Amino acid sequence: MQKQFPQAKVVSDILFIKSNNVYTSAGISAGVDMALAILEDLKGPLFTHKVARGLVVYHRRSGTHKQQSIYLDYRNHINPQIHEVQDFLIDNLSRENDIESLASMVGMSPRNLSRVFKEKTGSTVLEYLTLLRKEFANTMVNNPEYTIEYIASKCGFKSARQLQRILKK
Repeated sequence: MQKQFPQAKVVSDILFIKSNNVYTSAGISAGVDMALAILEDLKGPLFTHKVARGLVVYHRRSGTHKQQSIYLDYRNHINPQIHEVQDFLIDNLSRENDIESLASMVGMSPRNLSRVFKEKTGSTVLEYLTLLRKEFANTMVNNPEYTIEYIASKCGFKSARQLQRILKK
């Protein structure tokens, strides 16, 4: 495109971009992410997450996101019990989410859930939950109406200080 239109400013390695009131995307799939980002601007991240789940798109990505996504990267397995745990964690970030309750929910022992989750996703349940919370917090910090304390509580962190420490990593 840059060769064909040398005067144009072509931005590569991003999903979509907004310039004034004009949005452009890198393709059809990126267009879905773009539409969800517009919806998030209008209705907020929780509403958009529910729409994305209904579309079987696990979460929208902003235009600056790379192709990788916490909502997609750990789901390239076919274990329905692990998917159920992942779905529950995404929908219940602010809860304690202890391994015993999660295991009971899917009819497994805590030890077996820990083993199978790590085997299928490459991550422990706690690591995955922390990544989900961090991703959601990174989305929420873009809203100037939210305090760091509010974001920490919505994302399941024990304190604003804990959230700030994790966001710095």
